[in-house]
Amino acid sequence: MKNYLFSFCLLIIGIFFQESAFSQKSYDIIPKPVSEKISDSSSFIFNQFTKIICNTTSEEYDVAQYLHKEIKKFNPFIPEVAPKLRNQKYNYSNSIIFVLSSSRKLGKEGYEIEILKDRIVVLANENAGFFYACQTILQLIMPEKDSKKLTKTIPCGSITDYPRFSYRGKHLDCVRHFFTKDEVKKYIDILAFHKLNTFHWHLTDDQGWRIEIKKYPLLQSKAAYRNGTLIGNYSWYPQRFDTIIYGGYYTQEDIKEVIAYAKERFINIIPEIEMPGHALAALTAYPLLGCKGENYHVEGSWGVFDDVFCTKEETFSFLEDVLTEVIGLFPYQYIHIGGDECPKTRWKECRICQNNMKKNNLKTEEELQAYFINRIEKFVEEKGKKIIGWDEILEGDLKGRATIMSWRGEQGAISAALKGNMAIMTPNSHLYFDYYQGLAQFEPLAIGGYIPLEKVYNYEPIPKELNKKQEKFIWGVQANTWTEYISTFDKLQYMDLPRMAALSEVAWSKKEDKDYKDFEKRLEREFKRYDFLGYKYSTTHLHPYSPQ
Repeated sequence: MKNYLFSFCLLIIGIFFQESAFSQKSYDIIPKPVSEKISDSSSFIFNQFTKIICNTTSEEYDVAQYLHKEIKKFNPFIPEVAPKLRNQKYNYSNSIIFVLSSSRKLGKEGYEIEILKDRIVVLANENAGFFYACQTILQLIMPEKDSKKLTKTIPCGSITDYPRFSYRGKHLDCVRHFFTKDEVKKYIDILAFHKLNTFHWHLTDDQGWRIEIKKYPLLQSKAAYRNGTLIGNYSWYPQRFDTIIYGGYYTQEDIKEVIAYAKERFINIIPEIEMPGHALAALTAYPLLGCKGENYHVEGSWGVFDDVFCTKEETFSFLEDVLTEVIGLFPYQYIHIGGDECPKTRWKECRICQNNMKKNNLKTEEELQAYFINRIEKFVEEKGKKIIGWDEILEGDLKGRATIMSWRGEQGAISAALKGNMAIMTPNSHLYFDYYQGLAQFEPLAIGGYIPLEKVYNYEPIPKELNKKQEKFIWGVQANTWTEYISTFDKLQYMDLPRMAALSEVAWSKKEDKDYKDFEKRLEREFKRYDFLGYKYSTTHLHPYSPQ
């Protein structure tokens, strides 16, 4: 009996040490780093007196200050950033040290972290790399929710990391439902936490116009508000609407503030100004821009509507004026011009549009749309910018160098790559976060579809149809969140998280290193971080067949 108990105890102890050893194989970082090596023999102990050391005259000093500010949110005792002194003895113990690297493998956004017993050394070539290193460090040292314990033990080892794709995007529709400037800034923080580097800001559509254009004040006073909104699902019959005036817009000062905030987090912002379709809000303010010229209203329902921008000269003058102000606000080199879901009903009936087709030897209305897009692209390029459009802009005869967002599956990206145009993968089959992530009867009301967490995670952005040379035209990957059925910031987070974590690994991590079971394990730790940060998130993937 004694021998049996002794053997049983040895078994339990063995299992314990096996599990302990297994837990030390990974730092549980999301997205998964390129490589990580962990030593079980010693650890760095982060505490309230751990200092950040950085050369005060270096470019990375601003990033060091960012890390200090973020740590101070949960550790008010952290010392101020200390200068790194040359040719002088300095006590580097219990510190996080920024060191400029020259490693080619790290590129612009890569980093290395060396975790020693008495210090953490952060190396990068450029500030973006230091910033992403900071996100990793925050994941390593972040306390659990409501914990008063500031000490964190981190196994010694090293992390080498850099992204797979240079474009890692997240879209947000602020038209169907409006999110405040402060909510948008919080959203940018969520993107930064997941090492995404592009915010696609959808600002105009049939249901509202959300950006101040000083030359056209009616876009603020009329186009930014609707007189009611659909209640419930679009397919429910009869449709019902409330009578609440709904809307809002971002002033140009708001826009500048958000851009500056995003810049500090190494996130580029791409504004989307929809054309030639999805234009009802603008037509309500300025009816002469449409083919009918009257009887428009800011739409309170969802879907695709026949009233679009007319191809008359007044429309191009208006859009060029709008784009001039938009280009003046947004420093990034890309402007998104939409180009999706443009019915040709009004153009077929419009004398001006038909005359434009004859004048320009256009045989179809699809070619007229291509004429529209080509003309806008030429104007944007003359202003020193480039355009992005949804994959419909490939229809007709697209002549320019526009970047294509492939949302109706992957064919748009494949066609773009074959033409020599850059493409971004954003297929609604895998990357539309407004779709259900569990069974509809157990989930909050959504637009439809079904994209569970595992499906997002297993998405591969490089189409099999492309060869190695053509693969280079796939710039990156982006997920989209349309907000017809997302009216609050809490629900927005619920729809995006943790699917955004899966997106981050698709965009950042090496294809051959992806493993969904391993991701799920690391997600347990990620949820604790979400809890600490106050993020709302779904756990549907844990029980997809039962209510939340």
